[in-house]
Amino acid sequence: MKMHRLLLAMSFLLLTTLSQAQTIDEIVKEWERAKAYTKEYLDAMPESGYSLKPTPEMRSFAEQMLHLTDADYAFVGTASRQTPPVKDLEKTTTDKSKANVTKLTLDGYDFVINSVKKMSPADFQTQIKLFGRFDMTKLTALQKAFEHQTHHRGQATVYLRLAKVTPPNEKLF
Repeated sequence: MKMHRLLLAMSFLLLTTLSQAQTIDEIVKEWERAKAYTKEYLDAMPESGYSLKPTPEMRSFAEQMLHLTDADYAFVGTASRQTPPVKDLEKTTTDKSKANVTKLTLDGYDFVINSVKKMSPADFQTQIKLFGRFDMTKLTALQKAFEHQTHHRGQATVYLRLAKVTPPNEKLF
């Protein structure tokens, strides 16, 4: 009887874990959706709005997008062990035109998507130290990266409104 209960409990835990696990394809699909959604924001902002700062101490719209991209490279580069081709875009990019910022941002999403495709499901449970400070699994680092880009894209809604532009519709699916 005790063995039966133990097996039942272990089966339940296994099924619960498997049902919550994300596959590579699911993660890639979410990042592709995020890329398309961010592109809608980049496209919606007129060229003149790329230098817009809601207040003097805040990032410009261009800097906001470059910051989002820097973080994507940092989080996912660490999680995937892939070397980002660039870093510190927010601080080093002098051409903050719509065309260049759009290219740099979409290149960052391509890096994320291609890096995730090179990972295996077993990689997801590997422990890493993100930014030399935070212990977590690689999957958690990917989730934090996704959360971060969502946060900053959400902040970009205010920039669009200040530029008298209607933000893109929600893109949950």
